[in-house]
Amino acid sequence: MGKPYRSFNESEVKDYRDGSVKATLSQVNAGIIRRDLRDISRAREALRKFSTRQLIDISSKAGELFLKESLPLGDEGHLQSAQDYLETLSSTSGLPHVMVQRNMDKIHYALTHLELILNGLTRGIDFSTLDKGHGEQAGAPVCFYPTTDALGLVMPSNSPAVNSLWLPSIALKIPVIMKPGREEPWTPYRLMQAFIAAGCPKEAFGFYPTDHEGAGDILKLCGRALIFGDKSTTDLYAGDPGVQVHGPGFSKILIGDDEIENWEKYIDVMVSSISDNGGRSCVNASAVIVPKYGKEIADALGKRLGPLKPLPIDDPNAVLSGFANPKMGEWIDQTLETDLAEKGAYDATAPYRDGSRLIQAEGGTYLRPTIAYCDSMNHVLSNREFLCPYASVVEVPQNEMLRSIGPTLVVTAITADETFKNQLLAASNVERLNIGAISTMKISWDQPHEGNMFEFLYKRRSIGMAA
Repeated sequence: MGKPYRSFNESEVKDYRDGSVKATLSQVNAGIIRRDLRDISRAREALRKFSTRQLIDISSKAGELFLKESLPLGDEGHLQSAQDYLETLSSTSGLPHVMVQRNMDKIHYALTHLELILNGLTRGIDFSTLDKGHGEQAGAPVCFYPTTDALGLVMPSNSPAVNSLWLPSIALKIPVIMKPGREEPWTPYRLMQAFIAAGCPKEAFGFYPTDHEGAGDILKLCGRALIFGDKSTTDLYAGDPGVQVHGPGFSKILIGDDEIENWEKYIDVMVSSISDNGGRSCVNASAVIVPKYGKEIADALGKRLGPLKPLPIDDPNAVLSGFANPKMGEWIDQTLETDLAEKGAYDATAPYRDGSRLIQAEGGTYLRPTIAYCDSMNHVLSNREFLCPYASVVEVPQNEMLRSIGPTLVVTAITADETFKNQLLAASNVERLNIGAISTMKISWDQPHEGNMFEFLYKRRSIGMAA
């Protein structure tokens, strides 16, 4: 609830290059989280004193503060400038400065365009209806009630912009209870301080570096929660309606029969979809599915991506990210080597990559891109996702594509075939659909690509009111 807490148990956040300590985080045990949640109604009441319009204005001001100003850091009166934040986050996450800046800009956009986002999430409900709990929409009475007194968050460390997903919660008057990512406490903490400096009640924020037990209690005891993680983690909550799961995206590019002869025109879209943000996002393309010319496309992608090397962290042309945990890079490299040794796949980047995939450079551990040509969707690498620029290229007949790709967060379908487009529009295994040469990385804030925060935090009830 916005009050600092100093614990005897601490963890360290370290520079991914030399291991120097950038911060110590007090570790909160599950008992404290359970205690605080018993009093969460106080945080909810603090937000309910504001109108939705006022909270939208506060969010917009918070966006400006987050992007440009110095904000409190820690409990000893320190201030962190925007440049300090960028450099520190870069030093612990491995993201080059240019990628941190892009993530900052995305968060700033989300906060300063929250009215647009809420209009999209609520389908244009008048904000006074949210304040009163009831009103009219399209001439009919409507009533909405909150599904929870707090939104629980178990955050990742892979990409700062993922924090954009919880930002509407504040304008919707639902406080947040968060376990930050182990290597990335900087972004959520700075966002909370920006909100408070903009006039939001500090009680609306719970920031709890904690262990697995504490994370489990956040997910279990908050009426609604978001979890981010790999498939083994998120599968544990896949059937829980109170937990919105954000796992691997397995996002893909599909090229239809009518456009495959023009595949060379779309290499730039493929490259950006695979490699933007260091390949760390769930919306990065991890597979390119085509009816033919698979080997040629894999070779063209290998030629573009294979030569890429780590650059200095402040180089504006940097496209690769270092690993905060070098063992993760080592595991990915070993997994790729093992799976590429299986019959039916080869590394299309290898001929254009001088040296190893896993390298020590710029003081840290890096993975260079990998494009794997697979002879079918049955190969283990055909539908995998890694925290680096990686994609498979697979040939699949157009009439079998939608059956073969499995659950997919984003599909970019390059086609003008009306029949195929209608099949794509009706596909239940695709969350976000881009029709045309649009990067899988391009999302619309007013059209959530994975879950609707308003529908998650509020339910509609039938209502009758006497004249």
